[in-house]
Amino acid sequence: QLQESGPGLLKPSQKLSLTCTVSVGSILISPYVWVWIRQSTGKGLETVGFIGWDGTTVFSPSLKSRASISRNTSKNQFTLELNSVTPEDTAVYYCARAGALSEYDYWGQGTQVTVAS
Repeated sequence: QLQESGPGLLKPSQKLSLTCTVSVGSILISPYVWVWIRQSTGKGLETVGFIGWDGTTVFSPSLKSRASISRNTSKNQFTLELNSVTPEDTAVYYCARAGALSEYDYWGQGTQVTVAS
């Protein structure tokens, strides 16, 4: 019901762009937020950022200078862009839906992103 898409391999300094296509309901419906999360090998889950039903965006402090999230309401999609990637951005990236109590009820299957020269 959530499906990530985007390139799996990038070179350092390139821009990562991942799109999540949503089929569990409109991304405009309150109170849901639409989240990007990543997990590097051997590390825990890291929230990259999210876009709310009203278009508000919030990012991890460590990534906010490089990250943006936009949406295409006609396609019911939201997109993560991460500028100037480094090998430290290598991870499995997930999109997910979170409710009013920050419970995650739907997840994508995840997509591997590798940054290497």
